[in-house]
Amino acid sequence: MNQIQIVNRLWIALIALTLFSAFMAEQESQGLGSISILALVLAIKGRIIVDYFMELKTANVLIRTLMQVYFYVIPAMIIAACLFPDHIARWATLK
Repeated sequence: MNQIQIVNRLWIALIALTLFSAFMAEQESQGLGSISILALVLAIKGRIIVDYFMELKTANVLIRTLMQVYFYVIPAMIIAACLFPDHIARWATLK
């Protein structure tokens, strides 16, 4: 399989994951389970984008690692905000 076929399949996968995320976001019950699934989808999409579309798979290890960490930290922060909304709201106030 050549590079163009791989990129085309990954593009279709990204579209499918985006449509799945939109479907999940429109559901009435937004519990921890569905938010965790959406955070996982975000991490997967971020990893695909960093490795293939930003072409960082062969880049400097530090740059690639920082970008990958970003796509793991943000989903973790989303889950933390779901688990501890009052604490995070208190930390974010200006008082």
